[in-house]
Amino acid sequence: MNDCIFCKIARGEIPCWKIYEDEKFLAFLDMNPFVEGHTLVIPKKHYRWVWEMPELEEYFEVVRKIANHFQKVMTDEFVASLIWGLDVPHAHIHLLPKPYDLKLFALGERKKLTPEEAQKIISKLSLNK
Repeated sequence: MNDCIFCKIARGEIPCWKIYEDEKFLAFLDMNPFVEGHTLVIPKKHYRWVWEMPELEEYFEVVRKIANHFQKVMTDEFVASLIWGLDVPHAHIHLLPKPYDLKLFALGERKKLTPEEAQKIISKLSLNK
């Protein structure tokens, strides 16, 4: 899909703050995070919904690998995962690696991540060091 923002990110046409990358999957910081380290995990190939993916087991293995890594490097081992698929029409899973207040989701409170904050988080969370 040529106009999909996540496809453009996966192709390198739009920059992102990478946390993890392999041949099939990419994980990057959400630019408007709910919590510090809010990460999106996407397949590089376009699928509208997570449940359409033929490599679903492989996808969840990558998500698990990232979540387990977050548990090791963060001060709290809680990592939430969310799949709702409404904000961008490309399969993606949200990982939220910190305790959070559920009211954030109801109110839609998100802040804009600065490049300086992103680099600091990447240095802590990246699996591709």
